[in-house]
Amino acid sequence: MADNSGGKPLRLWGGRFEGGPSDALQRLSVSVQFDWRLAPYDLLGSRAHARVLHRAGLLTDDELRRMLEALDDLEQACKTGEFRPTVADEDVHTALERGLLERLGSLGGKLRAGRSRNDQIATDLRLYLRDHVRRIVSRIVELETALMNQAEQHADTAAPGMTHLQHAQPVSFGHQLLAHVHAFARDVDRLRDWDRRAAISPLGSGALAGSSLPLDPQAVAKELGFTAAAPNSMDAVADRDFAAEFLFCAAMIGVHLSRLGEEIVLWASQEFRWIEMDDAYSTGSSIMPQKKNPDVAELARGKSGRLIGNLMSLLTTLKGLPLTYNRDLQEDKEPVFDAVDTLLLVLPAMAGLIATMRVNTARLEQSAPEGFALATDLAELLVRKGVPFREAHEAVGHLVVYCQVNDKDFADLTGEELAKVSPHFTSAPAAGVDGTDLPGVREVLSVPGALAARKAYGGTAPDRVREQLAALREVVDAQAAWANGNA
Repeated sequence: MADNSGGKPLRLWGGRFEGGPSDALQRLSVSVQFDWRLAPYDLLGSRAHARVLHRAGLLTDDELRRMLEALDDLEQACKTGEFRPTVADEDVHTALERGLLERLGSLGGKLRAGRSRNDQIATDLRLYLRDHVRRIVSRIVELETALMNQAEQHADTAAPGMTHLQHAQPVSFGHQLLAHVHAFARDVDRLRDWDRRAAISPLGSGALAGSSLPLDPQAVAKELGFTAAAPNSMDAVADRDFAAEFLFCAAMIGVHLSRLGEEIVLWASQEFRWIEMDDAYSTGSSIMPQKKNPDVAELARGKSGRLIGNLMSLLTTLKGLPLTYNRDLQEDKEPVFDAVDTLLLVLPAMAGLIATMRVNTARLEQSAPEGFALATDLAELLVRKGVPFREAHEAVGHLVVYCQVNDKDFADLTGEELAKVSPHFTSAPAAGVDGTDLPGVREVLSVPGALAARKAYGGTAPDRVREQLAALREVVDAQAAWANGNA
């Protein structure tokens, strides 16, 4: 059925104007090229609004039936591509109203009663994000699972733990992998907490003041899966905290992806040689045939800049806006959409890279004690024997210098050399017996012994790593259930 527009472009606001907008204004104003992805959520809100209009006596039973049928038909046409926005459509709302008018004629115009594009877009974006956050969490779960599976295989694999990118103390490689899981688990926890605040429906707030029609915003909120309707109509249409907070969460995920990506770049280098990446997650060089480049990790590292930039962009847009709606808020969607797209692109690639990488266990274990990484264990042994830590620290520091000067490692030292550096490293001689190594010195100069000794809660002892892994699997299972709507 025709929309009786006389062939003029459909506008939702033209009644007060004698002429149409300039070409420059139209080009500046149009947003349908990026907000069209909100169409399914706008249609979802339209169904709920049609039902509330019916309950208010503003649609008859037959009108509601025809309205819902037309909305279903329009949704199917959108899915198949039969109905698409045109260059004349200002935004997703205009395009869909055009589609409804084509199907219902003047009846389609009744759906506009009691709502505004202001509360529509605020609702659509919340619905979109609440849906896509669950998709993002599913992808994070895949990455966490890949990290945990590798950690399970390498709970007993010793590796150099580093600070300042210098060898510090031996750690379980599984422990290091699980450190990344904890970071991503916090990201999911933030998103789940974000969802609680985002589950407020703006629909029914109208342009800013609510509606004089007998509508029921709470019923609409419940139908759309929100926990409640917004208690203040002005705040409801002006609020973009939920978008900015999502972008903060996305930026933190980006930072954690970047940190993991940086470690993979290092681990795969010839200098480290801790891992080898699967061919499916590597690229080569156009000029150097031998190259195998960690492009997935580098791109993850690089795209963190986009995610951080999206947050800065929206915060800058929001910082000086008076209540309530301002057209500046058109700028909220592109950074949100870009963050969603970026995460859904990067997370599966990183999960695949981690799941398929091969760990060079021999290289890790060879490197674990290098750089006098057992020095702290030796100092802590002296502390357990009653030596003040200040003296123990100094004695072991002297021992490191002795080893460097004499091109030796701790394991190469004789009892005589230990005693020469500091009497703390020998036991007091009994009558007629020469002094011997301090009991326990040789044990703490063993990497397996050093790992096993760090058995306090949160430590890197392999048994603790396995306990940590079991606890994390429960956490990640709960995350997966939430993402699938089962929690």
